[in-house]
Amino acid sequence: MVNLFPLTVRGAETSRRGKVLVGPVDLDLSGVGATVVMGPNGSGKTTLLRLLHGAARLTAGRIDWACGEDHARTRQGFVFQRPVMLRRTVLENLMYPLRMREVSKVDAQTQAEEWAKRIGLETMLGRMATNLSGGEQQKLALARAMITEPQVLFLDEPTAALDGRATREVEALLRAARASGMQLILSTHDLGQAKRLADDIIFMLHGRVLEHDNARDFFDAPKSIQARAFLRGDIVE
Repeated sequence: MVNLFPLTVRGAETSRRGKVLVGPVDLDLSGVGATVVMGPNGSGKTTLLRLLHGAARLTAGRIDWACGEDHARTRQGFVFQRPVMLRRTVLENLMYPLRMREVSKVDAQTQAEEWAKRIGLETMLGRMATNLSGGEQQKLALARAMITEPQVLFLDEPTAALDGRATREVEALLRAARASGMQLILSTHDLGQAKRLADDIIFMLHGRVLEHDNARDFFDAPKSIQARAFLRGDIVE
């Protein structure tokens, strides 16, 4: 298997109508574990994820995957804060990305049923996905992104609207994915979640990366005044 990493980002920017939304950003990601992007509202977390994923237009600088951009695009997944459900059944939602990759219908259905069982939706295969609860939809969106076994999975606030039980279930899936070797790059406002999941932290403010450090060092001794204030729960502007 061709490896996507290391990912090298140099001077990367994305702008709209002449206004820079994120950047310039310099990053080096090794592709190991879970990278958590943190920062106050409006700091650019979601836009950074979209930029790295290729969903936001790169207007300056470079983003270089080890395997090249075209191959990298086929080995990624993205889970949105508000899950996007196809107007199809749970089973059809899970089968869809496999069928798009020309997996046979029989094999796609087998894998979809296995994933439904893994996320606790095996009794809902025939239910319309749009009729599921928020937590069920988020688990389905996560499984649909992971069923193709991407090397890297981007997640934008994956548990922001979930209760404690659903959050634990989603985090269990993420830990299992990380243990399997999948690289996770996710944004979160939840300090507890970041401490539970993160191997390294990217801290953002005003569209810039202020810090990128391993999680233990970031939480024990953040280098910037802004990060220290953020961890204290202060308003950071």
